[in-house]
Amino acid sequence: MNQILIYIVLGIILLALIYLFWKMLKKLIINSVIGIVLLLILHYVFLIEIPLRVTTLAVAALFGLAGVGSLLILHVGGLI
Repeated sequence: MNQILIYIVLGIILLALIYLFWKMLKKLIINSVIGIVLLLILHYVFLIEIPLRVTTLAVAALFGLAGVGSLLILHVGGLI
C-alpha cells in the first residue's frame, strides 16, 4: 500500500515537472518564431540588408524580438 502511494506521488511530481517544462518550451518556440519571422520581414519586405547568415538567424531565434532589435541597431551603426 505504501509503495503505491509513493508511485502516485512521484507520478504527480513528474506530471508537474513535464507541465512546467512544456510551458517554458512553448514560450521559447513562440519567441524564436517571432524573431525569425520579423528578421525575414525586415529583410524581404522593408528591404533592410541585414545579412541572413547562420549567426544572425541564431541571434533572432535565441533572443527573439530583442535580438532582431540588436541586429537592426548594429546594421544602422554599420557594424554588420
